[in-house]
Amino acid sequence: QGFATSCPRNREDSWFKSLFVRKVDPRKDAHSNLLTKNEESNLYKVQFHNVKPECLDAYNKLCEDVLPSIHADKYYPCELVGTWNTWYGEQDQAVHLWRYRGGYPALTEVMNKLRQNKEFTAYRKERGKMLLSRRNQLLLEFSFWNEPVPRKGPNVYELRSYQLRPGTMIEWGNYWARAIGYRQQNREAVGGFFSQIGSLYMVHHLWAYKDLQSREDTRNAVWQQEGWHEVVYYTVPLIQHMESRIMIPTKASPLQ
Repeated sequence: QGFATSCPRNREDSWFKSLFVRKVDPRKDAHSNLLTKNEESNLYKVQFHNVKPECLDAYNKLCEDVLPSIHADKYYPCELVGTWNTWYGEQDQAVHLWRYRGGYPALTEVMNKLRQNKEFTAYRKERGKMLLSRRNQLLLEFSFWNEPVPRKGPNVYELRSYQLRPGTMIEWGNYWARAIGYRQQNREAVGGFFSQIGSLYMVHHLWAYKDLQSREDTRNAVWQQEGWHEVVYYTVPLIQHMESRIMIPTKASPLQ
């Protein structure tokens, strides 16, 4: 009798979960190919630079003098998506996001060309004197997220970073393919990425708000939309660690 009563319940649970999770056979393709915009082949690099506190202004000025020229020069197949200082979160930190149209070949081409650029070589040498540490990641963008495009300010940006449990990236993508529709009301969604090199199973969601109160109001409003709480319920168990940075664009940032 116990078995008879549990079967319908199991079928109901399976049907309910199927509303959110697309069944994917991981043996048929790499997870990155299932989640990204293959036809565009955009590769992203995010850089985290921890700056000596007394050098932050000089560091920002140095970046403003050099990075926009690389962004504007068609000789380099890369674009500066955004550059920020962390306001709340890890202090005295600069965050840069680059896009390479053409994927890994474009990244390699830019690296080889910059090695021959004397101005950039001098920039790296001077920059090194100002840093405590630095790290980077290579990222792909989720197919269902907005592609970051320049926007006028003033805005504050939030970079929410999630360390997922290994093996859960497809499940995360399936849930957020639905969830992103709830987060477009105030044009707050800027970009969504997942790591390929560096810390693995890492997801970054980039949001823009007019100010911190706008952030609070927007995040509270989404809970009034039917279905949002279910997405949160099913994605929270996938997370091992999460971090939020509130960031202010620098003068050189296309995302203001």
